[in-house]
Amino acid sequence: MNDKIRIIFAGTPDFAVPYLEGLINDPAFFIMGAITQPDKPSGRKQQLSPSPVKLAAQKYRLNIWQPDNLKTESELAAEIKAVGADLLVVVAYGQIIPQSILRIFPRGAINVHPSLLPKYRGASPIQSALLAGEAETGISIMLMDEMMDHGPILAQEIISLTGDETNESLHNQLAGIGVNLLIGTIRKYLSDEIKPQPQNDSEATYCATIAKEQARINWQDPAKAIKQKIYAFYPWPAAWTMLDGQRLKIFPPIAVKKADSDESGKIEIVDNELIVNCGQEKIALNKLQLEGKNQISATDFIRGHKDIAGKKFK
Repeated sequence: MNDKIRIIFAGTPDFAVPYLEGLINDPAFFIMGAITQPDKPSGRKQQLSPSPVKLAAQKYRLNIWQPDNLKTESELAAEIKAVGADLLVVVAYGQIIPQSILRIFPRGAINVHPSLLPKYRGASPIQSALLAGEAETGISIMLMDEMMDHGPILAQEIISLTGDETNESLHNQLAGIGVNLLIGTIRKYLSDEIKPQPQNDSEATYCATIAKEQARINWQDPAKAIKQKIYAFYPWPAAWTMLDGQRLKIFPPIAVKKADSDESGKIEIVDNELIVNCGQEKIALNKLQLEGKNQISATDFIRGHKDIAGKKFK
């Protein structure tokens, strides 16, 4: 590794940005460009917005490619090949990368995935681990093949979970450990210090892209499952319920009350706490947001909804 390793980076969301910047700031690597998803409509006005990786790539004046579909972009493949990069590094890009792209790179393609593969292959590993109440998760660094999250493992790092992590906090924690793991793994892999280990496909589990409807709370679920949903879907898409025909978002933290439950979804006010019955327990809410309104504390919500006790979330 006397010469700088020439890398093309592929990624899209906020999660990928620390990895791109970590590679840029390491003197062993030269980042030749970034592949990211096309600009997409966002906000109420549906204006086209660049991905976080595109914004970072612009900051560092990198070449940027934004194909609609890598499988059909033959001209793009030729352009990337002409750049002459040694290695492709992929972090949450959001598309399957075809063999026609992968075989361009003489040192292969390395992917960062925020789960302990082969568990939670797919698009939502962080949320899925929290929803399942896993005791641990981690980061996997692997060589890529043409199948999703399927290639041999180069390195993994495990972290224990307390049950109070949100999607946001766990995202940040994994990114914090993942950048150093990625850089160290690339160095060892290119120096032939690592022997890739095939995944056990019989142990594979899969997770799909999260849809907003999945974040709706079922108040008949156990309190623990409701808490996991509220934490797993914070800050997006945010767990929600219905009150008087309006959508109401519920945010962490919440407290589980070890008490006999009344009718599921029924609201109580106890010592100025907003309590909701669920399963065989109760939960105390902390922060809420009615559609079209600002997020407020449960205490302020009670002040503005003096008739709330006895109503039901649906």
